[in-house]
Amino acid sequence: MVTDPRKGNTMPMLSEKEQQILGKIRQCSSSQLAEIEDFIDFLHQRSQDRALVTAAAQGAEAAFAQVWDNLEDAAYDDL
Repeated sequence: MVTDPRKGNTMPMLSEKEQQILGKIRQCSSSQLAEIEDFIDFLHQRSQDRALVTAAAQGAEAAFAQVWDNLEDAAYDDL
């Protein structure tokens, strides 16, 4: 842990990769920083969307189990 002198609070140590990324970010222009922030927001949103789709699919499995699990369609189970 490291104390941030500007805020007086304790922060976890940054990994070497995080330090490299921050170094690159510090070299960017204002417009590039805006693009970086938009991209980070996109990545977070995509992650949330994927989690929602996964949860919906898992929830639907139980609802469709009766429809999918029947003798009439058993021939398709091995495809």
